[in-house]
Amino acid sequence: MGLVAIVGRPNVGKSTLFNRIIEERHAIVEGEPGVTRDRLYARADWGGKHFDIVDTGGIVPQSEDVFEKAIREQAMLAIEEADVIIFAVDGRDGITPIDETIGGMLRSSKKPVVLVVNKCDNAMADMNSAEFYSLGLGDPYPISALNGRSTGDFLDAVIEHLDQGNDQEDTRLKIAVVGRPNVGKSSLTNALLGKDRMVVTPVAGTTRDAIDSVLTYYGEQIVLIDTAGLRRRSQIKESVELYSTMRTSRAIDRCDVAVVVIDAVQGLEAQDKRIINEVEQARKGIIIALNKWDLIEKDTKTADLFMQKIREELRTLDYVPIVTISAVTKQRITKVIEMAKLIQQRRGVRIPTHELNEELIAMLERTPPPSVKGRDLRINYVTQVGTEPPLFAFFLNFPELLPEAYKRFIERQLRNIHDFEGVPISFLFRKKRD
Repeated sequence: MGLVAIVGRPNVGKSTLFNRIIEERHAIVEGEPGVTRDRLYARADWGGKHFDIVDTGGIVPQSEDVFEKAIREQAMLAIEEADVIIFAVDGRDGITPIDETIGGMLRSSKKPVVLVVNKCDNAMADMNSAEFYSLGLGDPYPISALNGRSTGDFLDAVIEHLDQGNDQEDTRLKIAVVGRPNVGKSSLTNALLGKDRMVVTPVAGTTRDAIDSVLTYYGEQIVLIDTAGLRRRSQIKESVELYSTMRTSRAIDRCDVAVVVIDAVQGLEAQDKRIINEVEQARKGIIIALNKWDLIEKDTKTADLFMQKIREELRTLDYVPIVTISAVTKQRITKVIEMAKLIQQRRGVRIPTHELNEELIAMLERTPPPSVKGRDLRINYVTQVGTEPPLFAFFLNFPELLPEAYKRFIERQLRNIHDFEGVPISFLFRKKRD
């Protein structure tokens, strides 16, 4: 999905516009400038086209105020990452020197820009938008973010920019390398590529831009999506963390298989679990890569205890493969690629309906679901309705009563019959037709 950023000077209605586009009150809206200090992200759609959108704080160029400097930095980060930029200006105030400065910044960015003249509440106010042609950013779109007036036209223009260049589907295997800062994501990518494609230092958050690299593996092109953290350009820690979190989410959305890199020296941390859960919820293939294993394996007892502890903490994710690697010594790094290829094959497998019913339903009949509220539950039929990720539909008499524990039992039985290692699978439970 593309990323759309809303930028502009303070108090032109960016957050109101953001809320209007996502159709909920997500950003804080106040009359005082500077309320939106951190960028806010959300998922939006228009005309069936889904995209991510980011609301930024008001840009005040050349200001030395600590908060305004932080806001300006975050807005510039959003501009660098965005595929399309919505430049919001105030139709009541007309063009200001700050608008002209921001307009110059956007022209030099070479990104598609949709110019929105906000606070145009009627046709008379629309006439005031004509002066904004002088910004050199194309046609201005007079709107009212507050009441939604004329917002459809400019959103059509946004979607048109997002659609450009996306006509051909990329069928290459896409692997996202994700994880906490400084666990060795760029080192792993470089080791796989055999060259220093990313800058690697011991300092957390070195890689500033999201970089896609193409790995040719035995004649097959594979896209590696590196998601290493942003290089700090100031002491504003929050902007780096917010940017990194969004980058990881977007990379997971784009990939087929995510390699979650964990520092074997530091062990499994809460942020590691959050990233693993995010991959599972996105229903992408998952591999856990324990990096820096060369520092652990010298002590066999410690290594065994470490692996046992990880498996205990990820008990509900026992289908996820764990590979021990060292990006520095290149130990077992090609195994990551081999596993990713196998996982992607499993994601695309379609099991014939007759096999599912002969094998799985027979197993479930031997251990039927428990009675609930005095009703006997009976699963009659199952069929696979989707791939990448695999999706299975079960038909039974009372789907709303089926216990969660039994759903987990069904998943275990299905995994016993068919190899779905590293692959999250999804179920639908529907009422059987009488």
